[in-house]
Amino acid sequence: MKETFLRFSLRQRLEHLSVMILFLVLAVTGFPQKFAGAAWAQTTIRLMGGVEIARFVHRLAGILFAVLTAVHLGTAIALVLSGKSRPSMVPGRKDFADAIKTLRYYLGLSDAEARFDRFDYRQKFEYWGLVMGGLLMVGTGLVLYMPLQVTSFLPGVVIPVAKVAHSNEGLMAFLVVITWHIYNAHLNPDVFPFDLTIFNGKISRHRMEHEHPLELARLAGERPHTEHEPELVHDGKDA
Repeated sequence: MKETFLRFSLRQRLEHLSVMILFLVLAVTGFPQKFAGAAWAQTTIRLMGGVEIARFVHRLAGILFAVLTAVHLGTAIALVLSGKSRPSMVPGRKDFADAIKTLRYYLGLSDAEARFDRFDYRQKFEYWGLVMGGLLMVGTGLVLYMPLQVTSFLPGVVIPVAKVAHSNEGLMAFLVVITWHIYNAHLNPDVFPFDLTIFNGKISRHRMEHEHPLELARLAGERPHTEHEPELVHDGKDA
């Protein structure tokens, strides 16, 4: 029987699934509006039933994304403040040292690999990129959604600025996801062809030893389990 660890709780898996679905909806309904002059964009808009429907779906998905972001950040802060979770996503000095150590290892300048805890510096970079980018998209999206209300207390120039920021941040987020995230989640030799951990929540002992040795060592010290720390399960499956 192979040992597996529960790495992500049900709430975390549902959050990821919701973000994934909303991101796809926002991209499908947003890019045809950004590139409205392109033939493929006009075809996509026509297939969706017209630009008004595309805008309605885009705004609805944006509002749901804003609510999800607020719930996620509020829950994370509450769990940390109540002592039920560790601030494991907050970057520290070790992350910068790990990045340099990994670069030296890949360049053949050192034989020592960085040893990671629950999240490595690449995962933290991607997470905070999503959070900061998401906040920018939510903020600029609200400005574009309520231009009259916003310009009642802000100068009118904020509208075109918000439009440029919203459009370009959306494109950048899309490019980051299809390159950085797709590589780490699917094309990385350690997880190829598909990393199921964020969907079933489980990770094997072999991967824990290879990818999160410091976390595995801490678990061996019989520390109490919290929502954001994996627990050992035995189900005969290798995540």
